[in-house]
Amino acid sequence: MRHITTHDAPPTGLRGIGDTNWHTRGACHGMDIEDAEAVFFPGPRDHEDIAEAKELCGWCPVQRDCLDFALENVLKEGVWGGLTEAERRPLHDGLAQRLDYRRVMAFFRGRDVHLTEAERQVVIDHAYVRGWSPYRLAAALQISRKHARDLLRQSANKVLDRDRTYGVPRPKKRRKNTHQEAGGPAPTKPCAQQPVHHPTASATTPASLGKAA
Repeated sequence: MRHITTHDAPPTGLRGIGDTNWHTRGACHGMDIEDAEAVFFPGPRDHEDIAEAKELCGWCPVQRDCLDFALENVLKEGVWGGLTEAERRPLHDGLAQRLDYRRVMAFFRGRDVHLTEAERQVVIDHAYVRGWSPYRLAAALQISRKHARDLLRQSANKVLDRDRTYGVPRPKKRRKNTHQEAGGPAPTKPCAQQPVHHPTASATTPASLGKAA
């Protein structure tokens, strides 16, 4: 099959876009070379072969990997990932701006994936938010430490500009006494309750006369 090999070695961890370890799990693996050529590289009007290729790709467990391989390696001939040449053309044209967060998360989980320009920028921004050091980012992206430091600085400036533009919530201040600000009298505290004085009987009041004996 054109561009397809029987390479089934485990991934080595080397950075590159020619990773083919997924081939052995493809629905087309093991097909006769001539049959694969006829099915997956049909002419533009061979509708029966195109339909057969799409049917095989429909239940293939590595359909997305096959499509990514064709896009990243600029393979514009044949049926890859269930899409024909004409159907993949818009994807080829917009590949640099493709943003797949599954690939971004796979990168942070330690997988060696091919990142587009948009995905790479998201990785750099998230690395800054996560507190990555320039050394760690340089090792992950296979770039120099100075370049990684410059990229993290750019992400820091981007966050600072965002905070200036949209504002950062500030803690609420305690409100001052409005009476003191207006110059009015300060509110008086409630006085303690005064004791109630009950009138007592006078010493000169004649005693009540008792009943005569």
